[in-house]
Amino acid sequence: MSSKRQLQVAELLKRNFSAVLQSEGTYIYEDALVTVTNVVVAPDLSLAKIYLSVYNTDNKQAVLLKLEEQHHRLKQVFSHRLRKQVRRIPDFRLYLDDTLDEMYRLNALFDRLDEESE
Repeated sequence: MSSKRQLQVAELLKRNFSAVLQSEGTYIYEDALVTVTNVVVAPDLSLAKIYLSVYNTDNKQAVLLKLEEQHHRLKQVFSHRLRKQVRRIPDFRLYLDDTLDEMYRLNALFDRLDEESE
């Protein structure tokens, strides 16, 4: 169970990291569409897990690796945006969120089952 402060900081991080991806993302991963789906913050607010959803590309792991290579650059821009809103800038880890891919896979499976039953 997350505290109210954790939820507030998570929402703040989500909005600001989305803005960072909008401004810096095209230089890193070209034409892929990357969105921030969820942010989970540790109880001491020192670490954030940022879940990303990647579209418009087949190799999603490669986009995540490119982002990891540019971690320092992203952290700098991210810190610059947050410096007056939080006391300590949390470190972040990036994770691939595949819930929508799983949803599309299950919808296709249900559609195929529906076609077979008719």
